[in-house]
Amino acid sequence: MVTIGMNYEVREGKAEAFERKFALVLEAMRTLPAHAHTELFKSVGAPGRYLIVSEWHSREGFDAFVASEAFHRVTDWGASAILASRPRHEVYGDAASSAPAGRCPVAHAVR
Repeated sequence: MVTIGMNYEVREGKAEAFERKFALVLEAMRTLPAHAHTELFKSVGAPGRYLIVSEWHSREGFDAFVASEAFHRVTDWGASAILASRPRHEVYGDAASSAPAGRCPVAHAVR
């Protein structure tokens, strides 16, 4: 099991759009065998700041997801329209190391 923490800063006025897109991505993630659980947390002290905590059965499963075409389509949309800065990722657990370089996720679902 590996846990990924993904930190996002959303442009002012774009929080609702970010959360809607996250919900769509979470639905898709639920179909992936390597995906275990994901939750979105919103900061109460810093509007527009979010943390996505995503648990995966393997680091390879997460890496495959972020390398997928579907993931890149969502990432491109978010980077140009929603995000105020580049997401920051942390990997926790047995496979802990820095998250893969390249495009970072944009939205993974509101519970």
